[in-house]
Amino acid sequence: MTIQNDQVRTRQSRGIKVTVLALALFIAAVVAGFVYRIQQPRVMTSTEMKINGLYLLDIPRKIDEFQLIDHRGEPFTRERLEGVWTLVFFGYTYCPDVCPTTMTFLNGFMEHLEGTEAEDTEVVMVTVDPARDTVAQLAGYVPYFNTGFTGVTGEFLDIHRFATGLNAPFRKVPGQDENYQVDHSANVVLINPRGDYHGFFKVPLDLAKMKVTYRSARVLWDH
Repeated sequence: MTIQNDQVRTRQSRGIKVTVLALALFIAAVVAGFVYRIQQPRVMTSTEMKINGLYLLDIPRKIDEFQLIDHRGEPFTRERLEGVWTLVFFGYTYCPDVCPTTMTFLNGFMEHLEGTEAEDTEVVMVTVDPARDTVAQLAGYVPYFNTGFTGVTGEFLDIHRFATGLNAPFRKVPGQDENYQVDHSANVVLINPRGDYHGFFKVPLDLAKMKVTYRSARVLWDH
């Protein structure tokens, strides 16, 4: 009888230990999940993103076909925009201030991206001064800021049509000699992996805000 009682008590003790262990593991999993969630940046709504500088189109706009050329001498067409997120900046190599500042900013932005965000994000500078910004000129300028960046040039009308489709107007400042300047938008255009015009980051650009709004836009897109 005593042996049977001992066996019952042993089984009960084991059962209690198993129950306590399972409960402890469950609590640990709940706590770990909670900690993970609070460590993740909150996904902003479209309104919050706008307040923080990212203006998203209600319906992404399809970009018309175009034929340009990059600083490596390779064709740059609409297909190059598909499968990745692309940040497009319209500038030119003779720009005295805004362009080098923005390119430096974009390099810093890319350095702060992590994992897949960095792997499938491309930065493209499209010249608004194709008369001076040849393939060779861009090849000596764009990689200075980041060897992974792409510079793009082409025929003036082709570039003008491409820029107009992305709400990025530009014009040559009149009344100047060969050292002329070009007025242009300093916003950074966002193109989604379908190759559609998704929105734009409005100046002034802020690194912390751009990082969280960009991440939010990607999360909303994936869902």
